[in-house]
Amino acid sequence: MHIPDGFLSTPVWATLDVVSAPAVAWVARRAQRDTQDHRIPLLGVMGAFVFAAQMVNFPVGPGTSGHLVGGALLTVVLGPAAASLVLTAILVLQALIFQDGGVLALGANVFNMALAGVAAAYLSYRLWGQASRSGAIFAAGALSVMTSACLALGQLLISGVPMTGGVFWASLGLFVVSALMEGAITVGAVRAIERLNPAWVAGPQPASSRTVAGVALAALLLVVLGTLIASVAPDGIQRLTGQGVDSTSWPQRTMGGLAGIAMIFALCYLGGKLKSRRRSA
Repeated sequence: MHIPDGFLSTPVWATLDVVSAPAVAWVARRAQRDTQDHRIPLLGVMGAFVFAAQMVNFPVGPGTSGHLVGGALLTVVLGPAAASLVLTAILVLQALIFQDGGVLALGANVFNMALAGVAAAYLSYRLWGQASRSGAIFAAGALSVMTSACLALGQLLISGVPMTGGVFWASLGLFVVSALMEGAITVGAVRAIERLNPAWVAGPQPASSRTVAGVALAALLLVVLGTLIASVAPDGIQRLTGQGVDSTSWPQRTMGGLAGIAMIFALCYLGGKLKSRRRSA
């Protein structure tokens, strides 16, 4: 789902950089206002979990894989503002440290996944949450991915990336499969977190140490074991942009993943603490 550098035209990536920067600043202010101090550990552990989950690709079609984006999961657990902020931190870390997604295209990736994707998840969750909570969570996951995917496809088309009708519709079909899997995984993840601590899901109560430890352990297992069985095929956007399979060895992926979850936890947790101190000053 990450657009690399060199495929978006300058007007497209520059416009999205300009749009995304103030939007993220606004989201940060909302997250500072809405996130209670005792829920700050959620920012770190959920960021680490989603970062780890994004490393585990699963097959969605011939020679193509997908992975959890996590916008809907973060939205249901943290609320929309904090979800956007945490996902932005993940995307920044991936682009600057792990070369996953372009630096110039960072504004586009943030707009597609952390802003528009989270907004789609939040709106669908609010719209259908009273009728069927599981259905609303599923829809939030699926629609967030489809929103991000359609925006990415549109941006590539506007930028002049060659794409025949057959390639376009095949790509869209693969994204539908990814979206359905995102919805199912999101439902399962939310239900698992609720079994650990029901009040932790977008609730006012502090997370128990058991819940924090459980999610942290899940993130570690995803990095160590999930990357061992993960598909090495490119995802839909990587395939469109001509990127090949991942040739990184399992130990390299594991060590990089462990470093990544440590960095994203520290970034989200310490950032939340800093915002908390500024708010109370």
